[in-house]
Amino acid sequence: MYKHRNSHDDYMTSKKAWENIKNYIPKNKVIWECFYGDGNSGKYLRELGFDVIHEDNNFFLWEPENYGCCISNPPFSCKKKCLEKLKERGKPFIMIMPMNTLGTQYMKALFKNEIQIIIPKKRLAFDKLVNGKIIKADHPNFDCLYYCWKMNLPKDIIWLT
Repeated sequence: MYKHRNSHDDYMTSKKAWENIKNYIPKNKVIWECFYGDGNSGKYLRELGFDVIHEDNNFFLWEPENYGCCISNPPFSCKKKCLEKLKERGKPFIMIMPMNTLGTQYMKALFKNEIQIIIPKKRLAFDKLVNGKIIKADHPNFDCLYYCWKMNLPKDIIWLT
């Protein structure tokens, strides 16, 4: 399994996080869930009816051949590097990242006037992987957004209700 160097990056995406936006994920495209984590995120997307590639490979060194968009929750410590790689690859994406990512210089430089945002109804909860065990984190202390690029959403900012 690809391990991240920062232990604070081990936050797993809940099924609820994907359920929130299932109507904005294209059903007619193969989805690449590019960060493996505990392996459940790809399973959740499949349970929601999506065709998903979700393998335990290093995102920065490997890319599947046939996918239509990339959907994931990247490690927060490598957001900039991840966004640079996504832009280089040119495929549509939805990435869950902290709200403060929107105001960074690298976000502005990479995606000025190109990013669409989906704002969750409430804070997204993530499960934390600690010493090989999942700890439920029901009360997060930070806000995340769904950052979308080339997804052709009906509006640039979507507030989930």
